[in-house]
Amino acid sequence: MAGFRVGEDDFEVDGRPVRLLSGALHYFRVHEEQWGHRLAMLRAMGLNSVETYVPWNLHEPRPGELRDVGALGRFLDAVREAGLWAIVRPGPYICAEWENGGLPHWLTGPLGSRVRTRDGEFLAAVDRWFAALLPQVVERQYDRGGPVIMVQVENEYGSYGSDQVYLAHLADGLRGLGVTAALFTSDGPDDHMLTGGSVPGVLATANFGSNARKGFETLRQHRPKGPLMCMEFWCGWFDHWGADHVVRGAEEAAAALREILECGASVNLYMAHGGTSFGGWAGANRAGQLHEGRLQPDVTSYDYDAPVDEHGRPTEKFWRFREVFAEYADGPLPDVPEQPAALAGAVTAELTSYVPLDAVLDGLGAAEGEYAVPPTFEELDVDRGLVRYGVDVPGPRRAYPLRAAGLRDRAVVYVDGVRAGVLTEDEPVLAEPVAGPARVELWVESLGRVNYGPRTGESKGVTGGVLHERQYLHGVRARALRLDAFDDADAVRGLAPVDGGAGAAGLYRGAFEVSGAGDAELELPGWTRGFVWVNGFNLGRYWSVGPQHSLYVPGPVLREGRNEVWVLETEAAGEPRVTLS
Repeated sequence: MAGFRVGEDDFEVDGRPVRLLSGALHYFRVHEEQWGHRLAMLRAMGLNSVETYVPWNLHEPRPGELRDVGALGRFLDAVREAGLWAIVRPGPYICAEWENGGLPHWLTGPLGSRVRTRDGEFLAAVDRWFAALLPQVVERQYDRGGPVIMVQVENEYGSYGSDQVYLAHLADGLRGLGVTAALFTSDGPDDHMLTGGSVPGVLATANFGSNARKGFETLRQHRPKGPLMCMEFWCGWFDHWGADHVVRGAEEAAAALREILECGASVNLYMAHGGTSFGGWAGANRAGQLHEGRLQPDVTSYDYDAPVDEHGRPTEKFWRFREVFAEYADGPLPDVPEQPAALAGAVTAELTSYVPLDAVLDGLGAAEGEYAVPPTFEELDVDRGLVRYGVDVPGPRRAYPLRAAGLRDRAVVYVDGVRAGVLTEDEPVLAEPVAGPARVELWVESLGRVNYGPRTGESKGVTGGVLHERQYLHGVRARALRLDAFDDADAVRGLAPVDGGAGAAGLYRGAFEVSGAGDAELELPGWTRGFVWVNGFNLGRYWSVGPQHSLYVPGPVLREGRNEVWVLETEAAGEPRVTLS
Protein backbone atom coordinates (compact mmCIF):
# COMPACT_ATOMS: atom_id res chain seq x y z
CA MET A 1 0.00 0.00 0.00
CA ALA A 2 1.42 3.40 -1.00
CA GLY A 3 1.92 6.02 1.66
CA PHE A 4 3.12 6.31 5.24
CA ARG A 5 1.30 4.51 8.03
CA VAL A 6 1.66 3.66 11.70
CA GLY A 7 1.49 -0.11 12.14
CA GLU A 8 1.02 -2.19 15.26
CA ASP A 9 4.75 -2.60 15.75
CA ASP A 10 6.51 -0.28 13.33
CA PHE A 11 6.20 2.48 10.77
CA GLU A 12 5.61 1.62 7.14
CA VAL A 13 6.43 3.55 3.98
CA ASP A 14 4.91 2.25 0.76
CA GLY A 15 4.25 -1.08 2.40
CA ARG A 16 7.73 -1.68 3.83
CA PRO A 17 8.74 -1.30 7.47
CA VAL A 18 11.05 1.62 8.27
CA ARG A 19 12.79 3.03 11.31
CA LEU A 20 12.59 6.81 11.60
CA LEU A 21 16.03 8.28 12.25
CA SER A 22 15.21 11.95 12.65
CA GLY A 23 16.86 15.12 13.87
CA ALA A 24 15.43 18.43 15.04
CA LEU A 25 16.35 21.50 12.99
CA HIS A 26 14.26 24.63 13.40
CA TYR A 27 13.92 26.53 10.12
CA PHE A 28 13.41 29.75 12.09
CA ARG A 29 16.76 29.38 13.88
CA VAL A 30 18.80 28.93 10.69
CA HIS A 31 19.36 31.52 7.96
CA GLU A 32 17.30 30.43 4.95
CA GLU A 33 20.32 30.39 2.63
CA GLN A 34 21.91 27.81 4.95
CA TRP A 35 18.97 25.36 5.11
CA GLY A 36 20.36 23.19 2.33
CA HIS A 37 23.74 22.79 3.97
CA ARG A 38 22.30 21.94 7.37
CA LEU A 39 19.91 19.38 5.91
CA ALA A 40 22.80 17.79 4.02
CA MET A 41 24.69 17.56 7.31
CA LEU A 42 21.77 15.63 8.83
CA ARG A 43 21.73 13.20 5.91
CA ALA A 44 25.48 12.71 6.21
CA MET A 45 25.06 11.85 9.89
CA GLY A 46 22.76 9.02 8.86
CA LEU A 47 19.30 10.51 9.33
CA ASN A 48 16.32 9.95 7.05
CA SER A 49 13.99 12.57 8.60
CA VAL A 50 14.00 16.09 10.00
CA GLU A 51 11.70 17.57 12.64
CA THR A 52 10.73 21.20 13.14
CA TYR A 53 8.48 23.25 15.38
CA VAL A 54 6.44 26.23 14.13
CA PRO A 55 6.45 29.39 16.31
CA TRP A 56 3.04 31.04 16.19
CA ASN A 57 4.24 34.34 17.68
CA LEU A 58 6.93 34.77 15.01
CA HIS A 59 4.37 34.47 12.22
CA GLU A 60 1.49 36.41 13.81
CA PRO A 61 3.05 39.30 15.78
CA ARG A 62 -0.34 41.02 16.05
CA PRO A 63 -3.84 39.56 15.69
CA GLY A 64 -4.51 38.87 12.03
CA GLU A 65 -1.12 40.26 10.92
CA LEU A 66 0.55 37.27 9.26
CA ARG A 67 4.27 37.42 8.58
CA ASP A 68 5.95 35.00 6.14
CA VAL A 69 3.89 31.92 6.96
CA GLY A 70 5.28 30.57 3.67
CA ALA A 71 8.69 30.09 5.32
CA LEU A 72 7.50 26.72 6.60
CA GLY A 73 6.50 25.65 3.10
CA ARG A 74 9.82 26.73 1.64
CA PHE A 75 11.62 24.75 4.34
CA LEU A 76 9.57 21.65 3.64
CA ASP A 77 10.41 22.02 -0.05
CA ALA A 78 14.09 22.12 0.92
CA VAL A 79 13.56 18.99 3.03
CA ARG A 80 12.12 17.14 0.05
CA GLU A 81 14.98 18.30 -2.16
CA ALA A 82 17.44 16.99 0.45
CA GLY A 83 15.83 13.54 0.29
CA LEU A 84 14.45 13.57 3.84
CA TRP A 85 11.04 13.00 5.40
CA ALA A 86 9.55 15.72 7.61
CA ILE A 87 7.94 15.68 11.06
CA VAL A 88 6.04 18.92 11.77
CA ARG A 89 5.15 20.11 15.27
CA PRO A 90 2.79 23.10 14.77
CA GLY A 91 1.82 23.62 18.41
CA PRO A 92 0.02 25.91 19.08
CA TYR A 93 2.46 25.69 22.03
CA ILE A 94 6.00 24.51 21.23
CA CYS A 95 8.25 25.26 24.26
CA ALA A 96 11.56 25.10 22.27
CA GLU A 97 13.25 27.55 24.67
CA TRP A 98 11.44 30.13 22.51
CA GLU A 99 9.73 33.32 23.68
CA ASN A 100 6.44 32.42 25.42
CA GLY A 101 6.67 28.85 24.14
CA GLY A 102 5.59 30.19 20.75
CA LEU A 103 2.28 31.57 22.01
CA PRO A 104 1.53 35.20 21.02
CA HIS A 105 1.78 37.80 23.79
CA TRP A 106 -1.46 39.38 22.59
CA LEU A 107 -3.25 36.14 23.44
CA THR A 108 -1.59 35.07 26.69
CA GLY A 109 -1.86 38.60 28.12
CA PRO A 110 -5.66 38.75 28.33
CA LEU A 111 -6.28 35.01 28.69
CA GLY A 112 -3.65 34.02 31.27
CA SER A 113 -4.20 30.45 32.48
CA ARG A 114 -7.06 29.97 30.02
CA VAL A 115 -4.54 29.25 27.25
CA ARG A 116 -3.89 25.62 26.36
CA THR A 117 -7.41 24.68 27.46
CA ARG A 118 -10.88 24.22 25.97
CA ASP A 119 -11.56 27.95 26.56
CA GLY A 120 -13.61 29.20 23.62
CA GLU A 121 -11.64 32.39 23.03
CA PHE A 122 -8.35 30.50 22.96
CA LEU A 123 -9.67 27.78 20.66
CA ALA A 124 -11.09 30.36 18.26
CA ALA A 125 -7.67 32.01 17.94
CA VAL A 126 -5.96 28.62 17.45
CA ASP A 127 -8.48 27.62 14.79
CA ARG A 128 -7.89 30.85 12.85
CA TRP A 129 -4.11 30.39 13.06
CA PHE A 130 -4.19 26.75 12.00
CA ALA A 131 -6.47 27.62 9.07
CA ALA A 132 -3.75 30.03 7.87
CA LEU A 133 -0.79 27.74 8.61
CA LEU A 134 -1.88 24.20 7.76
CA PRO A 135 -2.12 24.63 3.96
CA GLN A 136 1.70 24.86 4.04
CA VAL A 137 1.74 21.36 5.54
CA VAL A 138 -1.25 19.71 3.85
CA GLU A 139 -0.09 20.31 0.29
CA ARG A 140 3.35 18.87 1.16
CA GLN A 141 2.24 15.60 2.75
CA TYR A 142 3.76 12.32 1.65
CA ASP A 143 0.57 11.12 -0.01
CA ARG A 144 0.72 14.24 -2.21
CA GLY A 145 4.35 13.80 -3.21
CA GLY A 146 5.78 15.87 -0.36
CA PRO A 147 7.98 14.97 2.63
CA VAL A 148 5.55 15.35 5.56
CA ILE A 149 4.84 12.00 7.24
CA MET A 150 3.88 13.02 10.80
CA VAL A 151 2.20 15.98 12.55
CA GLN A 152 2.16 16.54 16.31
CA VAL A 153 -0.87 17.33 18.46
CA GLU A 154 0.15 20.11 20.92
CA ASN A 155 3.54 19.56 22.64
CA GLU A 156 4.42 17.81 25.91
CA TYR A 157 0.94 18.68 27.09
CA GLY A 158 1.10 16.24 29.98
CA SER A 159 3.77 18.43 31.56
CA TYR A 160 1.22 21.24 31.72
CA GLY A 161 -2.41 20.15 31.73
CA SER A 162 -5.02 17.40 31.49
CA ASP A 163 -7.73 18.90 29.26
CA GLN A 164 -8.69 16.03 26.99
CA VAL A 165 -11.45 18.12 25.41
CA TYR A 166 -8.76 20.58 24.25
CA LEU A 167 -6.52 17.84 22.83
CA ALA A 168 -9.43 16.19 21.03
CA HIS A 169 -10.36 19.57 19.53
CA LEU A 170 -6.83 19.98 18.17
CA ALA A 171 -6.69 16.46 16.73
CA ASP A 172 -10.11 16.81 15.10
CA GLY A 173 -9.16 20.25 13.82
CA LEU A 174 -5.97 18.99 12.18
CA ARG A 175 -7.90 16.23 10.43
CA GLY A 176 -10.63 18.66 9.42
CA LEU A 177 -8.04 20.93 7.77
CA GLY A 178 -6.78 18.07 5.62
CA VAL A 179 -3.96 16.49 7.62
CA THR A 180 -3.76 12.86 6.49
CA ALA A 181 -0.24 12.33 7.87
CA ALA A 182 0.12 10.32 11.07
CA LEU A 183 -0.79 12.29 14.19
CA PHE A 184 1.22 11.84 17.38
CA THR A 185 1.80 13.26 20.85
CA SER A 186 5.06 13.47 22.80
CA ASP A 187 5.48 13.53 26.57
CA GLY A 188 7.92 12.66 29.31
CA PRO A 189 7.95 8.93 30.28
CA ASP A 190 5.98 9.46 33.49
CA ASP A 191 2.49 8.23 34.24
CA HIS A 192 0.98 11.65 34.90
CA MET A 193 2.55 13.13 31.76
CA LEU A 194 1.40 10.30 29.50
CA THR A 195 -2.12 10.26 30.94
CA GLY A 196 -2.41 14.04 30.66
CA GLY A 197 -0.90 14.41 27.19
CA SER A 198 -1.96 11.35 25.21
CA VAL A 199 -4.98 11.20 22.89
CA PRO A 200 -6.97 8.01 22.27
CA GLY A 201 -6.29 6.67 18.78
CA VAL A 202 -3.22 8.90 18.33
CA LEU A 203 0.34 7.55 18.48
CA ALA A 204 2.05 8.36 21.79
CA THR A 205 5.82 8.92 21.88
CA ALA A 206 8.21 9.63 24.75
CA ASN A 207 10.89 12.24 25.41
CA PHE A 208 14.05 11.53 27.42
CA GLY A 209 17.83 11.77 27.38
CA SER A 210 18.80 8.39 28.87
CA ASN A 211 17.44 5.13 30.32
CA ALA A 212 15.63 4.22 27.12
CA ARG A 213 14.55 0.76 28.28
CA LYS A 214 12.89 2.19 31.38
CA GLY A 215 11.25 5.00 29.41
CA PHE A 216 9.84 2.64 26.79
CA GLU A 217 8.66 0.25 29.52
CA THR A 218 6.55 3.05 30.99
CA LEU A 219 5.26 3.98 27.52
CA ARG A 220 4.28 0.35 26.88
CA GLN A 221 2.24 0.31 30.09
CA HIS A 222 0.11 3.05 28.53
CA ARG A 223 0.30 1.91 24.91
CA PRO A 224 0.81 -1.87 24.50
CA LYS A 225 0.67 -1.53 20.71
CA GLY A 226 2.26 0.82 18.22
CA PRO A 227 5.82 1.60 17.18
CA LEU A 228 8.19 2.86 19.86
CA MET A 229 9.74 6.27 19.31
CA CYS A 230 11.74 8.70 21.39
CA MET A 231 10.51 11.96 19.88
CA GLU A 232 13.05 14.03 21.81
CA PHE A 233 16.34 12.32 22.58
CA TRP A 234 18.08 15.10 24.51
CA CYS A 235 21.60 14.63 23.21
CA GLY A 236 22.66 18.03 24.59
CA TRP A 237 21.09 20.90 26.50
CA PHE A 238 20.59 24.66 26.46
CA ASP A 239 22.23 27.47 28.45
CA HIS A 240 20.91 30.21 30.73
CA TRP A 241 22.40 33.68 31.11
CA GLY A 242 24.61 33.84 34.20
CA ALA A 243 24.97 30.05 34.50
CA ASP A 244 27.61 27.56 33.38
CA HIS A 245 27.78 26.31 29.80
CA VAL A 246 26.18 22.85 29.59
CA VAL A 247 27.87 20.00 27.70
CA ARG A 248 27.22 16.29 27.31
CA GLY A 249 30.03 13.91 26.45
CA ALA A 250 29.98 12.42 22.95
CA GLU A 251 30.66 8.84 24.02
CA GLU A 252 28.01 8.87 26.73
CA ALA A 253 25.44 10.41 24.37
CA ALA A 254 26.26 7.86 21.66
CA ALA A 255 25.79 5.01 24.15
CA ALA A 256 22.35 6.40 25.09
CA LEU A 257 21.44 6.66 21.41
CA ARG A 258 22.54 3.08 20.80
CA GLU A 259 20.30 1.90 23.66
CA ILE A 260 17.27 3.51 21.98
CA LEU A 261 17.99 1.78 18.69
CA GLU A 262 18.68 -1.56 20.40
CA CYS A 263 15.12 -1.37 21.72
CA GLY A 264 13.94 -1.46 18.12
CA ALA A 265 12.70 2.11 18.42
CA SER A 266 12.77 5.13 16.16
CA VAL A 267 14.40 8.33 17.36
CA ASN A 268 14.47 12.09 16.87
CA LEU A 269 17.64 13.86 18.03
CA TYR A 270 16.83 17.00 19.97
CA MET A 271 18.70 18.92 18.71
CA ALA A 272 20.53 17.63 15.62
CA HIS A 273 21.41 21.26 14.82
CA GLY A 274 20.21 23.91 17.24
CA GLY A 275 21.05 27.14 15.44
CA THR A 276 20.40 30.55 16.97
CA SER A 277 17.50 32.44 18.58
CA PHE A 278 17.94 35.49 16.36
CA GLY A 279 15.88 38.62 16.91
CA GLY A 280 15.64 38.43 20.71
CA TRP A 281 13.27 35.44 20.52
CA ALA A 282 15.00 33.36 23.20
CA GLY A 283 12.65 32.35 26.01
CA ALA A 284 13.16 31.71 29.71
CA ASN A 285 12.53 29.08 32.35
CA ARG A 286 11.66 29.08 36.02
CA ALA A 287 13.97 27.27 38.44
CA GLY A 288 12.91 24.45 40.72
CA GLN A 289 11.31 21.05 40.35
CA LEU A 290 7.88 22.63 39.87
CA HIS A 291 9.23 25.45 37.66
CA GLU A 292 7.96 28.17 39.99
CA GLY A 293 11.34 29.57 41.10
CA ARG A 294 13.57 32.40 39.92
CA LEU A 295 13.70 33.41 36.28
CA GLN A 296 16.36 31.73 34.12
CA PRO A 297 16.58 33.56 30.77
CA ASP A 298 17.88 31.52 27.83
CA VAL A 299 20.96 32.70 25.94
CA THR A 300 20.84 33.68 22.27
CA SER A 301 22.85 30.71 21.03
CA TYR A 302 20.84 27.52 20.66
CA ASP A 303 23.94 25.47 19.90
CA TYR A 304 22.56 22.90 22.38
CA ASP A 305 25.88 21.02 22.36
CA ALA A 306 24.35 19.33 19.31
CA PRO A 307 26.19 17.05 16.86
CA VAL A 308 26.09 19.86 14.26
CA ASP A 309 27.20 23.06 16.00
CA GLU A 310 25.87 26.61 15.66
CA HIS A 311 28.15 27.24 12.66
CA GLY A 312 27.00 24.05 10.93
CA ARG A 313 30.24 22.19 11.68
CA PRO A 314 30.43 18.50 12.68
CA THR A 315 31.43 17.95 16.31
CA GLU A 316 32.87 14.86 17.95
CA LYS A 317 29.28 13.93 18.81
CA PHE A 318 28.45 14.04 15.07
CA TRP A 319 31.11 11.47 14.27
CA ARG A 320 30.11 9.16 17.15
CA PHE A 321 26.44 9.34 16.13
CA ARG A 322 27.36 8.74 12.49
CA GLU A 323 29.11 5.53 13.53
CA VAL A 324 25.97 4.37 15.36
CA PHE A 325 23.59 5.25 12.52
CA ALA A 326 25.86 3.60 9.93
CA GLU A 327 25.05 0.26 11.56
CA TYR A 328 21.37 0.77 10.71
CA ALA A 329 21.82 2.17 7.19
CA ASP A 330 20.89 0.34 3.99
CA GLY A 331 24.16 1.36 2.39
CA PRO A 332 27.07 3.79 2.70
CA LEU A 333 26.19 7.15 4.25
CA PRO A 334 26.50 10.30 2.13
CA ASP A 335 29.75 12.23 2.30
CA VAL A 336 29.89 15.11 4.79
CA PRO A 337 29.41 18.36 2.83
CA GLU A 338 32.04 21.06 2.74
CA GLN A 339 31.71 23.63 5.47
CA PRO A 340 30.47 27.17 4.72
CA ALA A 341 33.12 29.81 4.19
CA ALA A 342 34.33 31.71 7.23
CA LEU A 343 35.10 35.43 7.35
CA ALA A 344 38.52 36.05 5.84
CA GLY A 345 40.35 37.75 8.70
CA ALA A 346 39.29 39.80 11.71
CA VAL A 347 37.45 43.09 11.28
CA THR A 348 36.98 45.98 13.70
CA ALA A 349 33.91 48.20 13.33
CA GLU A 350 34.16 51.66 14.87
CA LEU A 351 30.85 52.92 16.24
CA THR A 352 30.99 56.57 15.30
CA SER A 353 27.34 57.59 15.80
CA TYR A 354 25.44 57.74 19.10
CA VAL A 355 21.72 58.31 19.75
CA PRO A 356 20.54 58.55 23.39
CA LEU A 357 17.96 56.01 24.48
CA ASP A 358 15.31 58.74 24.94
CA ALA A 359 15.84 59.88 21.36
CA VAL A 360 15.58 56.29 20.08
CA LEU A 361 12.27 56.02 21.90
CA ASP A 362 11.11 59.34 20.42
CA GLY A 363 11.99 58.19 16.90
CA LEU A 364 10.91 54.56 16.93
CA GLY A 365 8.64 54.06 19.93
CA ALA A 366 4.91 54.19 20.39
CA ALA A 367 3.12 57.27 21.73
CA GLU A 368 3.33 57.84 25.48
CA GLY A 369 0.21 57.30 27.56
CA GLU A 370 -0.70 57.98 31.19
CA TYR A 371 -2.24 55.27 33.36
CA ALA A 372 -3.47 54.88 36.91
CA VAL A 373 -1.06 51.97 37.44
CA PRO A 374 1.82 50.65 35.31
CA PRO A 375 0.50 48.81 32.23
CA THR A 376 2.08 45.47 31.42
CA PHE A 377 4.06 44.79 28.26
CA GLU A 378 1.06 42.87 26.96
CA GLU A 379 -1.24 45.85 27.50
CA LEU A 380 1.27 48.00 25.60
CA ASP A 381 1.55 45.42 22.78
CA VAL A 382 5.21 44.63 23.36
CA ASP A 383 6.51 41.18 22.54
CA ARG A 384 10.26 41.94 22.66
CA GLY A 385 11.70 45.30 23.64
CA LEU A 386 11.71 48.02 26.28
CA VAL A 387 9.18 50.10 28.17
CA ARG A 388 9.98 53.43 29.83
CA TYR A 389 7.80 53.99 32.89
CA GLY A 390 7.73 57.47 34.42
CA VAL A 391 6.22 58.39 37.79
CA ASP A 392 6.45 61.37 40.13
CA VAL A 393 7.20 61.09 43.85
CA PRO A 394 5.15 63.85 45.51
CA GLY A 395 6.83 66.22 47.92
CA PRO A 396 7.99 67.49 50.15
CA ARG A 397 8.54 64.17 51.88
CA ARG A 398 11.44 62.35 53.50
CA ALA A 399 13.48 59.67 51.73
CA TYR A 400 11.78 56.25 51.61
CA PRO A 401 12.57 53.00 49.76
CA LEU A 402 11.31 52.83 46.18
CA ARG A 403 10.06 49.43 45.03
CA ALA A 404 8.88 48.03 41.70
CA ALA A 405 6.46 45.32 42.81
CA GLY A 406 6.04 42.33 40.51
CA LEU A 407 8.93 43.46 38.31
CA ARG A 408 9.57 41.31 35.26
CA ASP A 409 12.35 41.36 34.50
CA ARG A 410 14.98 44.10 34.82
CA ALA A 411 14.79 47.88 35.25
CA VAL A 412 17.43 50.58 34.95
CA VAL A 413 16.24 53.40 37.24
CA TYR A 414 16.88 57.13 36.89
CA VAL A 415 15.95 59.68 39.56
CA ASP A 416 15.76 63.28 38.33
CA GLY A 417 17.73 62.23 35.26
CA VAL A 418 20.59 60.58 37.18
CA ARG A 419 21.08 56.83 37.05
CA ALA A 420 20.23 55.41 40.49
CA GLY A 421 20.59 51.65 40.03
CA VAL A 422 19.28 48.45 38.51
CA LEU A 423 16.28 46.54 39.85
CA THR A 424 15.47 42.88 39.23
CA GLU A 425 12.72 40.47 40.17
CA ASP A 426 14.90 39.24 43.04
CA GLU A 427 16.02 42.73 44.11
CA PRO A 428 13.11 45.09 43.36
CA VAL A 429 14.01 47.82 45.91
CA LEU A 430 16.34 50.70 45.00
CA ALA A 431 19.51 50.69 47.09
CA GLU A 432 19.23 54.39 48.02
CA PRO A 433 15.90 55.76 49.36
CA VAL A 434 14.23 58.49 47.32
CA ALA A 435 13.01 61.80 48.75
CA GLY A 436 10.17 63.82 47.22
CA PRO A 437 9.54 65.63 45.06
CA ALA A 438 11.37 63.58 42.44
CA ARG A 439 10.88 62.33 38.89
CA VAL A 440 11.54 58.63 38.52
CA GLU A 441 12.03 56.70 35.29
CA LEU A 442 12.27 52.91 35.02
CA TRP A 443 13.53 51.45 31.74
CA VAL A 444 12.20 47.90 31.91
CA GLU A 445 13.25 45.05 29.65
CA SER A 446 11.81 41.57 29.30
CA LEU A 447 14.58 38.97 29.31
CA GLY A 448 12.33 36.43 27.61
CA ARG A 449 8.90 35.09 28.47
CA VAL A 450 8.66 31.74 30.21
CA ASN A 451 8.47 28.90 27.70
CA TYR A 452 7.81 25.88 29.96
CA GLY A 453 5.77 25.03 33.03
CA PRO A 454 2.83 26.54 34.89
CA ARG A 455 4.06 30.12 34.50
CA THR A 456 4.16 30.05 30.72
CA GLY A 457 2.53 33.22 29.42
CA GLU A 458 3.04 35.32 32.55
CA SER A 459 3.02 39.07 31.95
CA LYS A 460 6.10 41.29 31.69
CA GLY A 461 6.83 44.81 32.93
CA VAL A 462 5.97 46.35 36.30
CA THR A 463 3.07 44.04 37.08
CA GLY A 464 2.42 45.03 40.71
CA GLY A 465 2.91 48.79 40.84
CA VAL A 466 5.55 51.30 41.96
CA LEU A 467 5.60 51.92 45.72
CA HIS A 468 7.23 54.63 47.82
CA GLU A 469 7.44 53.08 51.28
CA ARG A 470 4.00 51.38 51.40
CA GLN A 471 2.24 53.95 49.18
CA TYR A 472 1.44 53.23 45.55
CA LEU A 473 2.48 55.98 43.15
CA HIS A 474 -0.27 56.58 40.61
CA GLY A 475 -0.44 58.49 37.36
CA VAL A 476 2.20 56.40 35.59
CA ARG A 477 3.47 57.43 32.18
CA ALA A 478 4.50 54.58 29.86
CA ARG A 479 6.01 54.40 26.40
CA ALA A 480 7.01 51.24 24.54
CA LEU A 481 9.81 50.41 22.11
CA ARG A 482 9.34 47.14 20.22
CA LEU A 483 12.39 45.47 18.71
CA ASP A 484 10.67 45.08 15.38
CA ALA A 485 10.67 48.89 15.08
CA PHE A 486 14.29 48.40 13.99
CA ASP A 487 13.06 46.49 10.93
CA ASP A 488 12.59 49.93 9.34
CA ALA A 489 16.22 50.55 8.43
CA ASP A 490 15.52 54.00 6.98
CA ALA A 491 13.91 55.09 10.27
CA VAL A 492 16.92 53.84 12.22
CA ARG A 493 19.35 55.60 9.90
CA GLY A 494 17.26 58.77 10.24
CA LEU A 495 17.77 59.04 14.01
CA ALA A 496 19.85 62.16 14.63
CA PRO A 497 23.17 61.48 16.40
CA VAL A 498 24.55 63.61 19.21
CA ASP A 499 28.06 64.14 20.56
CA GLY A 500 29.28 62.08 23.50
CA GLY A 501 27.62 58.94 24.72
CA ALA A 502 30.72 57.32 26.13
CA GLY A 503 29.51 54.49 28.35
CA ALA A 504 25.85 55.55 28.21
CA ALA A 505 22.81 53.54 27.19
CA GLY A 506 21.58 54.19 23.68
CA LEU A 507 21.99 53.27 20.03
CA TYR A 508 25.50 53.11 18.58
CA ARG A 509 25.98 52.88 14.82
CA GLY A 510 28.97 52.20 12.63
CA ALA A 511 30.22 50.58 9.43
CA PHE A 512 32.98 48.20 8.39
CA GLU A 513 34.46 46.82 5.20
CA VAL A 514 34.54 43.12 4.35
CA SER A 515 36.65 41.32 1.78
CA GLY A 516 35.90 37.63 1.86
CA ALA A 517 32.46 37.40 3.51
CA GLY A 518 31.57 34.30 5.51
CA ASP A 519 30.44 33.06 8.91
CA ALA A 520 31.76 35.13 11.80
CA GLU A 521 31.57 35.75 15.54
CA LEU A 522 30.85 39.26 16.82
CA GLU A 523 32.24 40.38 20.18
CA LEU A 524 31.58 43.49 22.30
CA PRO A 525 34.23 43.53 25.05
CA GLY A 526 33.24 45.82 27.93
CA TRP A 527 29.60 46.18 26.88
CA THR A 528 26.82 45.16 29.28
CA ARG A 529 23.53 44.09 27.72
CA GLY A 530 21.57 44.78 24.58
CA PHE A 531 21.03 43.79 20.95
CA VAL A 532 23.07 43.89 17.74
CA TRP A 533 22.00 44.27 14.11
CA VAL A 534 24.28 43.68 11.12
CA ASN A 535 22.88 45.00 7.84
CA GLY A 536 19.48 45.19 9.51
CA PHE A 537 19.56 41.53 10.66
CA ASN A 538 19.01 41.17 14.41
CA LEU A 539 21.66 38.77 15.76
CA GLY A 540 19.98 38.64 19.18
CA ARG A 541 20.80 39.62 22.74
CA TYR A 542 24.29 39.94 24.22
CA TRP A 543 24.95 40.09 27.98
CA SER A 544 28.24 40.33 29.82
CA VAL A 545 27.15 37.82 32.50
CA GLY A 546 27.87 34.97 30.05
CA PRO A 547 28.30 32.10 29.45
CA GLN A 548 27.84 33.29 25.86
CA HIS A 549 30.42 35.95 24.99
CA SER A 550 29.96 36.38 21.23
CA LEU A 551 27.12 36.38 18.71
CA TYR A 552 27.01 34.18 15.62
CA VAL A 553 26.89 36.11 12.32
CA PRO A 554 25.66 33.93 9.44
CA GLY A 555 27.77 34.38 6.32
CA PRO A 556 24.77 35.35 4.14
CA VAL A 557 24.15 38.37 6.40
CA LEU A 558 27.52 39.89 5.47
CA ARG A 559 28.28 41.36 2.06
CA GLU A 560 31.44 42.28 0.20
CA GLY A 561 32.37 45.89 0.79
CA ARG A 562 30.51 48.15 3.22
CA ASN A 563 28.42 46.69 6.05
CA GLU A 564 26.37 48.41 8.77
CA VAL A 565 26.25 47.54 12.46
CA TRP A 566 23.90 48.88 15.14
CA VAL A 567 24.22 48.20 18.86
CA LEU A 568 21.37 49.00 21.25
CA GLU A 569 22.96 49.09 24.72
CA THR A 570 20.42 49.17 27.55
CA GLU A 571 22.71 49.60 30.59
CA ALA A 572 26.35 50.66 30.12
CA ALA A 573 28.40 50.70 26.91
CA GLY A 574 32.05 49.78 26.46
CA GLU A 575 34.55 51.24 24.01
CA PRO A 576 32.72 52.31 20.81
CA ARG A 577 33.74 49.38 18.62
CA VAL A 578 32.88 45.75 17.90
CA THR A 579 35.04 43.01 16.44
CA LEU A 580 34.17 40.28 13.95
CA SER A 581 36.41 37.27 13.57
